[in-house]
Amino acid sequence: MSNGQWYPPEWPDRIRALASGELTAVAPKRAATVMLLRDTADGTAVHMLRRRTSMAFAGGAYAYPGGGVDPRDDRPVRWAGPSLGVWAERLGADDTASAQAIVCAAVRETFEEAGVLLAGPTHDTVVGDTTGDDWEADRQALVDRGLSFADFLDRRGLVLRSDLLGAWARWITPEFEPRRYDTWFFVAALPEGQRTRNASTEAESTVWISPSQATAGYDKGDLLMMPPTIATLRTLEPYGTAAQALEAAADQDLAPVLAQARLEGGEVVLSWPGHDEFTKHVPTGGPR
Repeated sequence: MSNGQWYPPEWPDRIRALASGELTAVAPKRAATVMLLRDTADGTAVHMLRRRTSMAFAGGAYAYPGGGVDPRDDRPVRWAGPSLGVWAERLGADDTASAQAIVCAAVRETFEEAGVLLAGPTHDTVVGDTTGDDWEADRQALVDRGLSFADFLDRRGLVLRSDLLGAWARWITPEFEPRRYDTWFFVAALPEGQRTRNASTEAESTVWISPSQATAGYDKGDLLMMPPTIATLRTLEPYGTAAQALEAAADQDLAPVLAQARLEGGEVVLSWPGHDEFTKHVPTGGPR
């Protein structure tokens, strides 16, 4: 392949089955992912995970910390930053409870998978080191779903810092996929005193890398990524600092991006509106 786009071999058959009515699309689950940024001498770097190569879904692909919304993520929490009404409007959420759940999922998953917590004792502070045994016990309890994020914050007397997040993009898994997610992408700066670590069971390694280096690696076919990942990396390239990216978040388009598939002659044409680089023409005999 000419780049590092992840393309499952079963997609053509699933696309044809969807087009013929043999396959029914499943409803997507809500999810959130965070592009953690930090400033370096060479510009902005983003924290990325490399998924385990043994995984059936996107094995070996680079991604950001994130995951699905927990049903308990809409429980009331101590909140700092824009109101839930403002967040609901920005995210295009159905209501304020949904908006809170999406933002909570972003903060919770970042702590679960990277050990970074966007919360503090007050509305204008952030916790420092989160690497002690007691923090690890709480993180694991969140991963195991034995502890809700609301209870975690309450126990520690913390306020969720929604103002440290900037909504960046929204992508929905194609209708022909068996597992689908409606995913909101956020940007956030690594809080002072905290450091990332590979806390995800799905990742074999992590890296801090500049968006331009990551996109160059993808273009050469060295780094494997799914379309939403490389697309968001490209939009991060113009910003030289984390603060610049966070400021620019308010102007990012959150219209959902959903892949479209159609039968055209002897080919299946797969495209993502607004992202021509991902268009695939798949002969009936398989992908190319």
